[in-house]
Amino acid sequence: MKDDRLYLTHIKECIEYIQEYTARGGDVFSRDRKTRDAVLRNLHALSESVQRLSEPLKAKHPEVDWRTISAFRNVVVHDYLELTWIKFGTLFRMSCLA
Repeated sequence: MKDDRLYLTHIKECIEYIQEYTARGGDVFSRDRKTRDAVLRNLHALSESVQRLSEPLKAKHPEVDWRTISAFRNVVVHDYLELTWIKFGTLFRMSCLA
């Protein structure tokens, strides 16, 4: 059986990295490809971990939009050519991670 604590720890680490990488603001984010790549990689990893959380844990926290977070992984993996940085920036600003 999978241990939700492991995935929750990983999700927390990804959020901390994203916050660290974007702390200098949107201008740096929009101009620095390495920062964008690092943020995107952590969002991908975060969404993978969310998919592996148990259903009982997700049911205890209906305030979290688990489906949307999980779906982001599919966009990154399968529709990456459609993911423009303008769309990504809009998504990022609207997210709770921004």
